[in-house]
Amino acid sequence: MNVDTLLTALVGAFFGSSGWLLVGMWLQRRAADRASRNAARAVYFELVMNEIDIGVAAEHLVFQPLRRGSFDRLLPELATWCAPDHLELVVRAYMSIAGYEQAQRDESLPDPVRKAVLQTVLQQHRAAAELLRRTSFSAREAARLSKTVVGAGSG
Repeated sequence: MNVDTLLTALVGAFFGSSGWLLVGMWLQRRAADRASRNAARAVYFELVMNEIDIGVAAEHLVFQPLRRGSFDRLLPELATWCAPDHLELVVRAYMSIAGYEQAQRDESLPDPVRKAVLQTVLQQHRAAAELLRRTSFSAREAARLSKTVVGAGSG
């Protein structure tokens, strides 16, 4: 075998495998970003559904159980995608569910205190939902959502 042919084959193999590796890493990163963005979207919709239930409870003192299954299941993906301060805002919204549950269960709470707790929980959920709406949807998608989903939970 000729040395020139061997050298050409080695250089071609090196660049071919390097290119394959870089493209593979790029595709894997895009897939991970897509999965994380989809996780944020699922948590967004869960927050919006909770926001509606909290709004009804704050206004009429009619309580429904709040959801947190998507958040619990998708937290690892969310944690890899969100900035720490953004993740903290979402976690605070889910931590505030304890206040909602206490307002639901504790009969000794005066109604003004109960409503104040519910308003705080509602504000936490709205802030987290707004953040995820801005960051996990395109501007066009977010504009359509704000007209349909977020507007429905503003009571």
